[in-house]
Amino acid sequence: MEKIDGARRFLESVGMPREQRTDLCCLTLLTLAGIGEYDRWENATNEWTRIHDVLRFARVQYHVDYAENTRETIRKQAMHPFRRAALIEDNGKATNSPNYRYRLTSETCALLRCMDTSAWFERLEAFSAVHESLIDIYASKKRMQKMPVKINGQAFTFSAGKHNQLQKAILEEFAPRFAPGAECLYVGDTIKKDLVKDAPKLKEIGFEITLHDKMPDVVLYRADKDWIYFIESVTSVGPMDPKRIDEIMSMTKNVMAGKIFVTAFLDFKTYKKFAESLAWETEVWIAEMPDHMIHLNGDKFMGPH
Repeated sequence: MEKIDGARRFLESVGMPREQRTDLCCLTLLTLAGIGEYDRWENATNEWTRIHDVLRFARVQYHVDYAENTRETIRKQAMHPFRRAALIEDNGKATNSPNYRYRLTSETCALLRCMDTSAWFERLEAFSAVHESLIDIYASKKRMQKMPVKINGQAFTFSAGKHNQLQKAILEEFAPRFAPGAECLYVGDTIKKDLVKDAPKLKEIGFEITLHDKMPDVVLYRADKDWIYFIESVTSVGPMDPKRIDEIMSMTKNVMAGKIFVTAFLDFKTYKKFAESLAWETEVWIAEMPDHMIHLNGDKFMGPH
């Protein structure tokens, strides 16, 4: 197809390797540019785009059917390399957010609009001259979207997004107030799943982790009381409901430390959405009211049950 071949020429011209010039990568570029088989290059756009949009655009505009499970391939083979090469940028949302989007950079879009015109070689030369600095600019922009966080006294960064914003609050606001002196044994990131994972310590206290287990978002251990805190950071899904408690109890059947189950929310509004599903004998912490806890039943405000 003419436009797919044109996209391949474009990707080769801007220095993308052969692996990023496949039909799948070309169709990804065409989707990001909004260019169908009969559209003109000068009409290229850079609207925010989901990976699912690539599947639909390829099917409707180019009659190419990709299976739904192709999305991860698109992400790894096209979107990630395109972003590293500063051909595209993302909107800084968490990668598992339904609002996560990509778009062409303005420089890439401007160059695409010159395809097959007399200005092409001049614009390509100008683009190539600043391409390395563009990579630095967009990489810096990506780094600026990250959130610094202190974990066990060391500096880390979380990816942008509400989920990680709440995890940062758990570590920096909840822990000093309600788990003083506790060590973080596990916390994930929306991009790097095991940002901190103290496997030897987890094993020492009897925590057996298999590939099928879904870890709580944050695991803290307080040695002076021999308490382990399982904390779910909830912005849209995953509170400490009875099913989740059973899953964690099954994962930790060999853990002798006292177990505390906490659901953390950013605000009271989100808490109200989940209030009826929360399990008894668990704790609730709300980041916008950091000095207070909600204890669901029992004779203790905070403690293992």
